[in-house]
Amino acid sequence: MLISEYAIVSEKARIGANVVVGPYTIIHANVELQDNCIIGAYCELGISNHLSCGENLVIGKGSHIRSHSVFYEGSKFGPGLITGHRVTVREKTMVGDNFQIGTLSDIQGHCKIGDHVRIFNNVHIAQHADIGDFVWMFPYVVLTNDPHPPSEVVQGVTVQNFAVIATMSVILPGAIISEGCLIGAHSSISGKTVKDTIYAGSPGKKLGPTSNIKLKDGTGRSAYPWRKHFHRGYPQAVVDIWCNEKY
Repeated sequence: MLISEYAIVSEKARIGANVVVGPYTIIHANVELQDNCIIGAYCELGISNHLSCGENLVIGKGSHIRSHSVFYEGSKFGPGLITGHRVTVREKTMVGDNFQIGTLSDIQGHCKIGDHVRIFNNVHIAQHADIGDFVWMFPYVVLTNDPHPPSEVVQGVTVQNFAVIATMSVILPGAIISEGCLIGAHSSISGKTVKDTIYAGSPGKKLGPTSNIKLKDGTGRSAYPWRKHFHRGYPQAVVDIWCNEKY
């Protein structure tokens, strides 16, 4: 382990092998850091509140949490978590493997997120969102949950596998973004969308199948499903499955 002399790490925290902790970081007793994690400077891990039911914060092996990030207790992350700077994750957030979340993004807790999800900078995810595998969310996307704010009614957003939500889009309470959908930039989406379909505008309109969009590389190939041609950063076993899919 390489823990800065200026870090505060509880003796009750469970710290794995080869963990690095930067200066002025606080790690509370209710934290489990698995092997080969890197925690940057000025982070705080394991903040407690009455919503977490006292459960531990678990950070999977090989994760990298960058400086000034804050994680509450009661959340669990699979291996390979990577954050930008100043990320906030509230309690009861359950996340799969190889999750990436960009600088200044926040997850408001009680959310479920699958494997290999990519979230860019300044994304806001309200409580009770349910996000599938291989989802992309670009900067300034907002997932909401209150249909008539302010109220006690909570209707979380669902985003299914392989969906892409482009920059500055707002997904309204209870909306279902179906598998393989593309949500165009600056869109406002409500209700349930159709699989592998383009939606854009405010309010969002159905514009046709995603297969209508062509790659701007001169080949004339369809840009979607994106997994047909974009493989960077994904495990080879997953890529092999995609390459054998029939479209």
